[in-house]
Amino acid sequence: MAHTYNGRYDGANVERIAFPLGGIGAGMLCLEGGGGFSSVSVRHRPQINNDPLIFAALSAAPAERDDPGGGREARVLSGPVPGWKVLFPRRKSGSGNGAGGADFGLPRFSDAVFTGRFPFAEVDLYDARFPVRVRLTGWSPFIPGKADESSLPVAGLEYAFVNDSERPLDIVFSFNAENFMKAGDSGEAVRRVAAGFVLEQAASGDDELREGAFSVTIPDSDVAVNPAWFRGGWYDALTMLWNDIESGKCVDREEHRSGAPSPGGSVATRFVLAPFERRVVTVHLCWYVPFSDIRHTRAADTAVCDCDRSSSGTRPDFHQPWYSGRFGSIDELAAYWRNEYGRLRNESAAFRDALFDTTLAPEVIEAVAANLSILKSPTVLRQRDGRMWNYEGCGDESGCCFGSCTHVWNYAQAVPHLFPSLERTLRETEFIESQDESGHQTFRAALPIGPTSHEKAAAADGQLGGIVKLYRDWRINADTEWLRNLWPRAKRSLEYCIETWDPDRIGALVEPHHNTYDIEFWGPDGMCTGIYLAALNAAALIGEALGENTSGYRELAARGRAFMESTLYNGEYFIQEVRWEGLRAGDPTDVEALVGNPYESEEAIALLREEGPKYQYGTGCLSDGVLGAWLARVSGMDDFLDARPVVDHLRSVYRYNFRRDLSTHANPQRPAYALGKEGGLLLCSWPAGDA
Repeated sequence: MAHTYNGRYDGANVERIAFPLGGIGAGMLCLEGGGGFSSVSVRHRPQINNDPLIFAALSAAPAERDDPGGGREARVLSGPVPGWKVLFPRRKSGSGNGAGGADFGLPRFSDAVFTGRFPFAEVDLYDARFPVRVRLTGWSPFIPGKADESSLPVAGLEYAFVNDSERPLDIVFSFNAENFMKAGDSGEAVRRVAAGFVLEQAASGDDELREGAFSVTIPDSDVAVNPAWFRGGWYDALTMLWNDIESGKCVDREEHRSGAPSPGGSVATRFVLAPFERRVVTVHLCWYVPFSDIRHTRAADTAVCDCDRSSSGTRPDFHQPWYSGRFGSIDELAAYWRNEYGRLRNESAAFRDALFDTTLAPEVIEAVAANLSILKSPTVLRQRDGRMWNYEGCGDESGCCFGSCTHVWNYAQAVPHLFPSLERTLRETEFIESQDESGHQTFRAALPIGPTSHEKAAAADGQLGGIVKLYRDWRINADTEWLRNLWPRAKRSLEYCIETWDPDRIGALVEPHHNTYDIEFWGPDGMCTGIYLAALNAAALIGEALGENTSGYRELAARGRAFMESTLYNGEYFIQEVRWEGLRAGDPTDVEALVGNPYESEEAIALLREEGPKYQYGTGCLSDGVLGAWLARVSGMDDFLDARPVVDHLRSVYRYNFRRDLSTHANPQRPAYALGKEGGLLLCSWPAGDA
């Protein structure tokens, strides 16, 4: 359904919204477009299908009635259940068998409207049959320049209630959650705390991986806490809980002291809402999971015993989150969140207001804000020493493509400008732990960050892009000593690139070079050669700033510019000149000589010998073809190519590659990203028809 960019989402447009709440590298839970919660991913990996029972509820009745239950109605504070969700098997109980134990069958509001203003989101709930209007504001700290405050595993939920009736109402608000931290058959508990409850899973013996806690509190209200849900079979726990909510009970109990642990916990507050009065109840959420079983390739990938510990009790060979070094427990974290809530909110709101107070087109701001939310997803990790480490994206249950992949993160510009201290840790990892003495960089960093294998080919666009980003990061932080320390390794990196891919020093990458498409380009191409020229110019600027003679880089860049504009520009856009004969790399059609033969079948080998290396784009119009010019521009460098062919290339990309409707386009690779009547940008097209 159509909607206004950067506007309010309603109707069917709210059904697929999942707005992440959490900290950078700290995990998330998502606020849905209708006001519910999903994709709870607090154990350092994506859990996109993890939709445990978590809901807020409101019970209302006329305040003047003698019977506190008389005339009372109750609603889950969420809009209608999305139709796709009812039959899609996301919950552990299985939708095919009725989705037992979900809150789908509980009364809820008839309409929901979502408005995103990152890092805040608002959900307005309406129901003509219910006397209270609700606005839920969900947020988590995001304060440029303050990486630590923006990495807290916390979320705030502010429920604003307006009495639309002409009589006072007796209101009971509650927040309820099953113990979704449970991991195994023992050790789980629901613990009562002063203003709410904590869902806990204790470690089992030496196995610390199960340990975790999730806190729910309402710190600024008189509350009743129920850490002892009814224990029974089937759906008894939810049935009894809803009976209490519907009847307006503000249940206060002690923890279960014997028998089975509580299935979940609730915190509730009661108040009278005068006619047309507005009241806000704020819920604080935070989580603490100090250990993980996550690690990725280290040097020789030496196996270690899971029981290995350092003297501090940490797991040095597995990822541990930054916050576990800052806070000693969930209670310490919750106290900090409670004490600093107002300040963190004000500073986050200042960023929101600055971002959205703009004359830029609403399409641009919506795209910016939507992409910023990635920093709150499990795509990003931040290890115990504070260093940033990233996946390329999220699968349903695990991170996709590990290692702060250098050529993928070439595209990311938000982190260096909003959190430059985090971005600088990526440069340090690239040039120190991920680079060997020859200058070869592995484009996937190890986790925990440390030395790693150098058996695979370097990625030309990623390694060269790192030099441009080194210059950019220095311009942002103005720390010349930091630059001076990394410069010798950056020079070695650039010399490796020249010797490996441009040994004849023509200013273009000629030898086969690995790149972001997970393939090798054979022969010079506009995309990678453009990044090469950007790196040469960046190196010249760095050297000059440090008092060195870098005229050799400038001379090579000048030759490369002439080659790119005369040989690779076809009058409309930049192309690839495919070469595979007479190169130092050898003949790619000699399958027996290839290391790790990628041609698995006889028919693939036959096609290779007929056409040459696969996946070359040749005379095609590549959407990334002037990426190097863009990277240089956003890094503060002067243009190194003539403006006319660059503009021509961009116009060609729009003319040939943009599709408003993909219904007739064949996409056998990842069709779920764009299909049918959706629009999209093709990676490459062949206007002349010579694919």
